[in-house]
Amino acid sequence: MAHITHRPFFNHYRGTGTAHVVHLKHGKVAHQGVGQAFWFRPLGTVLSEVPVDDRELPLVFRGRTADFQEAAVQGSVTYRFADPVKAAGRLDFGLDPATGVAQGTPLDQVAGLLTELAQQHALSLLASLPLADALAEGPAAVRARIVEGVSGDPRLAETGIEIVDTRIVAIRPEADVERALRAPARELIQQQADRAGFERRAEAVNRERAIAENELQNRIELATREEQLVAQQGANERRKAQEAAEAAKIMAVADAERVKIAATAEAERVRIAAAAAAEHTRELGEAEAAAVAARMHAYAGQDPRILLAIAAQSLAGSLPEIGTLNLSPDVVTTFLSSLAAGSGSAS
Repeated sequence: MAHITHRPFFNHYRGTGTAHVVHLKHGKVAHQGVGQAFWFRPLGTVLSEVPVDDRELPLVFRGRTADFQEAAVQGSVTYRFADPVKAAGRLDFGLDPATGVAQGTPLDQVAGLLTELAQQHALSLLASLPLADALAEGPAAVRARIVEGVSGDPRLAETGIEIVDTRIVAIRPEADVERALRAPARELIQQQADRAGFERRAEAVNRERAIAENELQNRIELATREEQLVAQQGANERRKAQEAAEAAKIMAVADAERVKIAATAEAERVRIAAAAAAEHTRELGEAEAAAVAARMHAYAGQDPRILLAIAAQSLAGSLPEIGTLNLSPDVVTTFLSSLAAGSGSAS
């Protein structure tokens, strides 16, 4: 915005770096440019100030697609006044020389013009597209159509307006239509989520089955090894039993041999002892027989009374000890008669 200083009979104008001023004095250009500063007489001066910075114009309008569905278009157009002199000649950018306040609303006129141009080209394109295509490919197509239509418009060129950039942010249908359009995609996403859940559960089942099979294989392996261990232990026990039996057999054979040797030695000893005893008995018998024979030979031809006395002596030596013996005459007579009878018979 221009800054105007008042002095007697003269005013001073000081512009900005984003405004192009055109100073007309008596219908002729006295000063023009950006960042100007000059003195002027208010009564014979016309001031026009055209902004030369980039201007942002929001665009929001509604249209109908080829399938008769309402759609809202949201975007923006960036423009600037490339030729301020032409703009000042076509639009009212005049300033009050006394206050510096704009006398018209040229920016509103430019905004209306650009909005109508953009809306015209955008709606013509939307009318040829179904709603689904407009939502999927509409923003880029609408932007291209607006850029093409606005850039070639002669009114903008005559006004000195240059389009810097055009953006289409979104094309959205009505709320209920948008929900209806989202339903298939949501259903597809839900199906994909369900399928992913099923696949995850199937994968979990497969992993659990693999774990169970692995555990079963481990148990089978352990059982096999345990069976091998039991078989090996049985073989070891049988080997130990066989070795013990062989050792016991060897010990039994050794003991039997030892017993046999001992029995043979004992039998030999008994035989020798028996032979010695028999020899001793034989020799003793022979000696006794020789003694008896010698005694009998000595007794041969002796008086029977002597022999009777010797027998009585021998008998008395073999009888038990008798303290007192009483012999009656009858007993002696009988005894002597018996001995005599015996002697007679013997002779």
